[in-house]
Formats: sequence, C-alpha cells, structure tokens
Amino acid sequence: MKRTQVTASFLTLLLLGSLVVLYFASPSVQETVNEGFRLAKAGDEAALAKWFEQFGIWGPIAIILFMVLQMFLIIFPSWLPMVVATIGYGPVWGVVISIVAVTVASGIGYWIGRVFGAQARERFIGKEKEEEISEAMEEYGFGTIVLFRLSPFLSTDAISIIAGLLGMRFVPYLLATLAGITPLALGIAYFTRDLDQLKTGLYWLGGIGILLYGLYIWLDRKRKKS
Repeated sequence: MKRTQVTASFLTLLLLGSLVVLYFASPSVQETVNEGFRLAKAGDEAALAKWFEQFGIWGPIAIILFMVLQMFLIIFPSWLPMVVATIGYGPVWGVVISIVAVTVASGIGYWIGRVFGAQARERFIGKEKEEEISEAMEEYGFGTIVLFRLSPFLSTDAISIIAGLLGMRFVPYLLATLAGITPLALGIAYFTRDLDQLKTGLYWLGGIGILLYGLYIWLDRKRKKS
C-alpha cells in the first residue's frame, strides 16, 4: 500500500476512533448528539437547524461530522444535513458546507472500503446490494458515482464503500463525487426556500438524475458500438 493510502487510512481510523471515544467518554456530548439524532430521525429540518446554532462558529464542522456519523447509523436520509446547512447558513454557504460535508464523508467511506474490504461490505452493505452496485460500477464507473451523488434517494454510503472495495482510483472518484453532489446541493438550496415544496423538489432531482444516467448509458453504448 502506498504511503498516501496508509496516511489516508490512518487519518480515517483516527477520526472515527476519536468520535467514538468522545461520544462514550462524555455524557454531555452523548446527550447532545442523541438529541440531534432524535430531531434528524423525526425529520424536523427547522428544529435541527436551530440545534446546530448552539455550536456557533463550529456549526459547519458539526454538520460535516453529522454527515460522517450518518454514514454508519443510517437513521436519516443523507440529504437532511444539506437542507439544514441551507436553512442555518443561507443558500451560498449552505451549498459550500454541503459539498465539503459530502466530500469528507465520501472520502472516509471510500477508505473504509479500501482498508476493511469484506468486513465493511458485511457490516454496511450486504452481499446482494454490493453485487448490484459493483456490476454498474465496473461497466459505468464514473457515471455511476455521479448518479448516486446526484440522486437524493440512492445509497451514497454504499457507493463510497464499494468504490474503495473495487479499488477505483481516488482522484476520479472525488471528481465524480463533486460532479454529482454540486448540482444536488444547488438544487436543495433552491427548493429549501419553501420547505413545503422540498419533498417535491427532491423527487424532481432524483428523476433528473435517473434520466441523465440513462442518457449516459445510451451514449456510452453507442460509443462502444462505433
């Protein structure tokens, strides 16, 4: 394993280990985090945004950590912290925070898959889902990553871990992540202006993502035939 891979793996384990120790070592931290997850599980975007306000200037960091924890607990949709970021920090900074949060969480998921391999698959994905996503990844690697990032209803956690499992190169993986998450973050920022219309907007974003993926597959097959 190259030095950069060892360093990235070490930093990933260090961050995750620190979060676990902090959670169990401090009752106040545990209580605060549990309250945040309770609000997230209830899907109360406005109340969750207010909960993040208690962290002051550290609020964006808290949102990033929240996104990382979501990858392991999966008790609320991955787009929820992005909505909260927009509510709490406005559309511009909300988009920036969302992109950074997803990129960090995606990088950690990638290195978990790269380092732990089969153990990560069994714990977070399951064999059947892995086979389905792996097949798409092997044929349409870059486009598959983009679709999973662009669609708010697909398993972004699974695609991160599987990309690491399959040994996809990290830089193209990050570029695909950015290509998918940027329009999603912009779309969420737009639809968050009216929370009553947010779910409809998310369905639109998901549908557009699937259509674009279908177009990508069609163009790819046409290119291979020519």
